[in-house]
Amino acid sequence: MKGYNAAAVAALTALVATSSLLTGCQGKADSIKPIVKTAMAKKGRVVKVQELSGVLVPDKSLNIFGKLSGIANTVTVDVGDRVRAGELLVQIDTKELNAQLAVAEAAGVTVRDQAAQAKLGIESARLNLDMSQKNYDRTKALLAQKAVTQSAMDDAQTKLDLAKTALDNANKQYANVSGGGVDQADAQANLIRVQISNSTITSPIDGTVISRSINEGELAAPGMPLMSIADTYHLKFQGNASQDEIVLLKEGDPATVTVDGLAGSRYEGRITQIGPIAAATGQYFPLTIKVVNDGKLLAGMTAKALLTLTSPEGVLVPPTAVISEGGKSYVFVVGKDGKVSKRLVELGIGNADSLLLVSGVEDGETVAVSNLGMLSDGAEVGL
Repeated sequence: MKGYNAAAVAALTALVATSSLLTGCQGKADSIKPIVKTAMAKKGRVVKVQELSGVLVPDKSLNIFGKLSGIANTVTVDVGDRVRAGELLVQIDTKELNAQLAVAEAAGVTVRDQAAQAKLGIESARLNLDMSQKNYDRTKALLAQKAVTQSAMDDAQTKLDLAKTALDNANKQYANVSGGGVDQADAQANLIRVQISNSTITSPIDGTVISRSINEGELAAPGMPLMSIADTYHLKFQGNASQDEIVLLKEGDPATVTVDGLAGSRYEGRITQIGPIAAATGQYFPLTIKVVNDGKLLAGMTAKALLTLTSPEGVLVPPTAVISEGGKSYVFVVGKDGKVSKRLVELGIGNADSLLLVSGVEDGETVAVSNLGMLSDGAEVGL
């Protein structure tokens, strides 16, 4: 090799050898297949225990209002006291009402006496009419025999007409007194009795007094809140469930409630209400679970609810079969030819072992569950 020294020839030979080696290595690298583990998609249901955070609130909370204006003679309870349904809370003074009732009842007695007198008047008028009718009939017969004069006949007719009028007047008087008069007197007395009954204010529920705004000697007025009572024997867990979870729940489903401040506490309850409208937080719906208070629970305590969710039947895959890209979910389905197909899937609920696929994969197909980051659509894999 003219024009080249031995060193240059040696360097060129080494470069050619290195290039050949690299080319051979590249060919081997291109032939390497990613090794993946696989699982078969199969039909089934996902059972998941979901934990929700929330707070305990009273089952019922009522404001107690008075219907009667008057001085509170008696206030029997204070804040924190437990009360039973029907228990006396406040007694309003009724001295004036009692006096009004006595007057109304006396008026009723008077009206009834008048009605009795009017009824006697009817009987008297009826007897007088019978006598006048008989006198008229006798006089008419005598006139036919010319035993009396026409003047006597006219007198008998007049007395008969007056008797009829007297009976009509007696009937009207009795109707006025016994009907409108007695009814009005009774209505007035009953109205006062209702007002007196409104003076006794009792608790409509079993519960605890949580506020009080009336004291003995103070004036109570209609519409003025006197106190508030909450049912703390039954408490409600209030929390929010996502739209994916809420569709798997229904009223009456069992739930277990644990209280953050009571270690080891477990209270069994049932869902009593599912909100029909999403909460302000977005796609989360209010959920209510009723529990019985054993005396340790307080309204306002933070708590957690454990709910068992069971999905509808669908196609299940291991959670490791799903990869997320750009806010979407994909799986790689392994074909019989050893190549993978990248599928867009819609996810349902899942647990540590299984994930429900709403769409994208059929029952019996094989999916990759490892090395997903090394795969691409159409890539050939090793098993």
